[in-house]
Amino acid sequence: MKAPSKGDAATMSKATTKYTWQEVKKHTTPDNAWIVHSNKVYDVSDWHEHPGGGVIFTHAGDDMTDIFAAFHAQGSQAMMKKFYIGDLIPESVSHKDANQLAFEKGYRDLRVKLIMMGFFKSSKLFYVYKCSTNMLMWLTAVAMVAFTDSIAMHIGSALLLGLFWQQCGWLAHDFLHHQVFSQRKYGDMVGIFWGNLMQGYSMQWWKNKHNGHHAVPNLHNSSAVAQDGDPDIDTMPLLAWSLKQAQSFRELQADGTDSGFVKFMIKWQAFTYFPILLLARLSWLNESFKYAFGLGAASENAKLERERKGLQYPVLEKVGVTLHWVWMAALASGFGRFSVAYSLMYFFTATCFCGLVLALVFGLGHNGMATYDADARPDFWKLQVTTTRNITGGHGIPQAFVDWFCGGLQYQVDHHLFPMMPRHNLKKTHVLIESFCKEWDVQYHEADLWEGTLEVLQHLSKVSDDFIVEMIQEFPAM
Repeated sequence: MKAPSKGDAATMSKATTKYTWQEVKKHTTPDNAWIVHSNKVYDVSDWHEHPGGGVIFTHAGDDMTDIFAAFHAQGSQAMMKKFYIGDLIPESVSHKDANQLAFEKGYRDLRVKLIMMGFFKSSKLFYVYKCSTNMLMWLTAVAMVAFTDSIAMHIGSALLLGLFWQQCGWLAHDFLHHQVFSQRKYGDMVGIFWGNLMQGYSMQWWKNKHNGHHAVPNLHNSSAVAQDGDPDIDTMPLLAWSLKQAQSFRELQADGTDSGFVKFMIKWQAFTYFPILLLARLSWLNESFKYAFGLGAASENAKLERERKGLQYPVLEKVGVTLHWVWMAALASGFGRFSVAYSLMYFFTATCFCGLVLALVFGLGHNGMATYDADARPDFWKLQVTTTRNITGGHGIPQAFVDWFCGGLQYQVDHHLFPMMPRHNLKKTHVLIESFCKEWDVQYHEADLWEGTLEVLQHLSKVSDDFIVEMIQEFPAM
């Protein structure tokens, strides 16, 4: 079926073309991407200029009504008019019965209720406080190097700097989700400060990766050429979150078997998980530098966005990353007093500790939870809830510490449902969301830091066991 030209007003006025759900599902790649919003079909093929970047292709061949609402300000639908090609035939959506449609209406009504209650309005005083106390952490870490020659103080400074970077991550996260300012450019500018300058991360690299994760958490790509999978679980060959993912590298081998490296990593992944987290920040620094300076990208989605769209703020991104390395080099060298070996010790202590405490929180948010194939994903609400875990106090860890340490992501489920809601309103929202899930019999999972970590390790171990058993059954001579 040939679609009319995008934005063909004459075609729209004479007769509206009707499409079945089966037809929409055929258009799942960036160069052939159809999406559905409120039963209207849009052809966004090759729209790499999308203001939000390549995240739009995560819903190619699917309904993006609810994820659109989660990420966009009111009135953004107007930009979609030029891509309209026809209407969806509702009766062709056979996987949704009357109960499912009522459920979807229920959570859309809840969103309207939360908007009317003012839960999407931020407290500027709260963010002034968070930014000020975060800068105080940085100044303290700098002073511990500048004014003392104590090794213990320098180690303490490195650990504090790592914790500072973790908290920078939560602040950049809030501003770049546009939780604070209605003017998105203001959020971007503050995001560049906390991201590029203070952490060394490219703002646009982070947006591409994180927005894609939000749109399709814990989803595996539907095909090798599709971009509808979650970049945050694209961790092979180091870690596998499902048996299917563990086996995914077989197609890269000429004989269709697993390489020795893959076998080793998957077998022992429950033991290598924390050592890998220690190196996470080094990977993010590398990817950010490459992305900011056009030297490559980790995913095909990020590569296409960088090549076709470029950087939204090219000068600020590059200057921010460069200045980060300038102040970091000065601090790690003790402002010229430390030896090269001592400087490297300081840098790696701070960097590895940050990788651990940062990845620990967002790993608990999703790792070990349900995974899906992208072409068999549930509805927006169930996808976000079943792939996500909230973090509570427990096992001697006070809730107040969890709230500070996790930077709002202790309410990971609630945040995923309403990513533009300021973190200081998530606690109140949590009560309403939990009640809604109980009303509709949707599982809503919570665990404390200790229990959640055990769940992650147990899940990794189970995937390892399934992988080994299946490998023996499929290749008994090995």
